[in-house]
Amino acid sequence: MPYRPVIGLEIHVQLKTKTKMFCSCPNLTDEAEPNIAICPVCTGQPGVLPVVNKQALEMAILAAQALSCKIAEKSKFDRKNYFYPDLPKGYQISQYDMPIATDGYLEIQIPKGRRELARIGITRVHLEEDAAKSFHDKKGETLVDYNRSSTPLIEIVTEPDFESPAEAKVFLQELRTIMRYLGISDADMEKGQLRCDANISLQKLDENERPIYETLFAKTEIKNLNSFKSVERALEYEIQRQTKLWEKDKPPRIQSTRGWNETEGVTEEQRIKEEEQDYRYFPEPDIPVMDLGEIISKSKADLPELPYAKRQRFKEEYGFSNEAVKFLASDPAWADYAENVVSELKEWLASMPDVEGTADEIYEENKKKLAKLVGGWLSSKLQGVLTDKGIDIRDLKIEPENFAEFISLIYTNKISSTAAQKILAIMVEKGKDPSQIMEDEELGQMSDVKELEELVIDVVKNNPDQASQYRAGKETLIQFFVGVVMKSTEGKADPNVVKVLLEKQLKKKK
Repeated sequence: MPYRPVIGLEIHVQLKTKTKMFCSCPNLTDEAEPNIAICPVCTGQPGVLPVVNKQALEMAILAAQALSCKIAEKSKFDRKNYFYPDLPKGYQISQYDMPIATDGYLEIQIPKGRRELARIGITRVHLEEDAAKSFHDKKGETLVDYNRSSTPLIEIVTEPDFESPAEAKVFLQELRTIMRYLGISDADMEKGQLRCDANISLQKLDENERPIYETLFAKTEIKNLNSFKSVERALEYEIQRQTKLWEKDKPPRIQSTRGWNETEGVTEEQRIKEEEQDYRYFPEPDIPVMDLGEIISKSKADLPELPYAKRQRFKEEYGFSNEAVKFLASDPAWADYAENVVSELKEWLASMPDVEGTADEIYEENKKKLAKLVGGWLSSKLQGVLTDKGIDIRDLKIEPENFAEFISLIYTNKISSTAAQKILAIMVEKGKDPSQIMEDEELGQMSDVKELEELVIDVVKNNPDQASQYRAGKETLIQFFVGVVMKSTEGKADPNVVKVLLEKQLKKKK
């Protein structure tokens, strides 16, 4: 490719504080009734004084530490001046030259691309208040909901270190996961809790893939990006658009802002991008410079295990596959549930008769099979059932102890895979004990080999054409016979035992 994308992101994360950034109004979601959480401070009435939300400060510093930033000992707020209907004061209280933190980074794994691992620099992390929310009604009138006005935000500005739209998408997904692990935001893009503006320009390369020009050309800022997919699609479109301009020898020379039209799949010109001087920043006179030393010390102790470390540990300690780890560690609720299941499973294994060793030793000895069972049934089967029924993992009725018992029934061949899926569906619906469901629904594995042998003989006898073809060399037909037997036993037979008995019977001479 003769051009290399140069991409940077500006991300706003809505914090889950109890109250707003500078007043005591509750911090509500957008689903709340309009204009019920407002006061003279957040609606910009004359003579009011803002008071900094300490919880927001703590959350911002926690986020900055998770992003390996340098935390400032002292920080201050500034006024960012511009006029818009959803900004009642005529300025936004933000941070300019003394942000909360600077010079951080986040490493991301790239599934496909020129590089497998990318370290994305974090330029700065700062706090600011959100604007109100304006929307249009059916009459064509524009209405403003001030519930969101002064909601705490952290803005995260990256270095232009992304080389592809896919990298930007992966970064945002990882950032969302981190925010959820920290417990400071749900970071749901569709709900506006994580918002992103993307800046992009192109570098023209020589035959050795080195930039021809030392300086970057004017960047284009893309707005209205409300999903990970839209970020990726908008950047891909903008690469194509700017490539055509380069090929016409008309590369962008003026910074501009474009909006993403999801329906048409295009970016559209909005305005020439403002420069810093256009906002006429000056220190917020009503808020003194803040000393952050005490909060920094506290936040170090509050920093939890982060997603990357969790993924590594899940692979090493529990033996989960990359696919299972990617899913389970993507949500702290799923990660906690998986850990509790493994812990309970170890106890189940240790309590089994004729098994020697500690719980950890028994799991380690059988790790490969157990990890495959736990990881697969959680990330595939259980996740699939919950998705179909619209149930969140946090509302799951199945206790980790019962799910561990469920896995032990499969592991000890007391139930077949088919029966297990039936039991799981009932567990999700009713939260009942799996052993009790197995007995009530008569879903236990058939253990009478003699009964199975008789059934196998009948199946082979009743399918003479397939038996002849198998004996003539078409051995793939064994799966047909296994299926017939499993269907006749309603999934209660062990398919491995069935296969052995069938092979033995089919090899007999007529």
